[in-house]
Amino acid sequence: LPTYQSALAAGLDLPAAVPADAPVELGPGARAAIPTGFAVALPPGSEGQIRPRSGLALRHGVTVLNAPGTIDADYRGELHVILVNNGEEAFVVARGMRIAQLVIAPIQQATLVESASLEPTPRAAGGFGSTGITRPMDEGCDE
Repeated sequence: LPTYQSALAAGLDLPAAVPADAPVELGPGARAAIPTGFAVALPPGSEGQIRPRSGLALRHGVTVLNAPGTIDADYRGELHVILVNNGEEAFVVARGMRIAQLVIAPIQQATLVESASLEPTPRAAGGFGSTGITRPMDEGCDE
């Protein structure tokens, strides 16, 4: 079963449930849905978030393709993790290998209301990078 690896860990580590005699090899740029061997029944008002493991990303360039992947509270099938190899070398996924994390989080469903306009804010329609610093920190930025 998935386990928390420390007393204060936010996510349960998910193991790969590929056959012991048939590991999955991901070449550079390849992706695959890797089974975990288990299903969950999450309570209403929660979701499961499938997140990458930082060690796999740092050391091998392997990450969760649709991070975070969402598991809805009404889903009852086996959990799979979509891994992608962004590294330069092939990566082998073996049985029992910890491949991702599962974080259980509360959710809220919105009630959408159609409107011709929105309440103004100082940011307005400023998009990507509109609230960030545009110069490197070492150029005399006091922030």
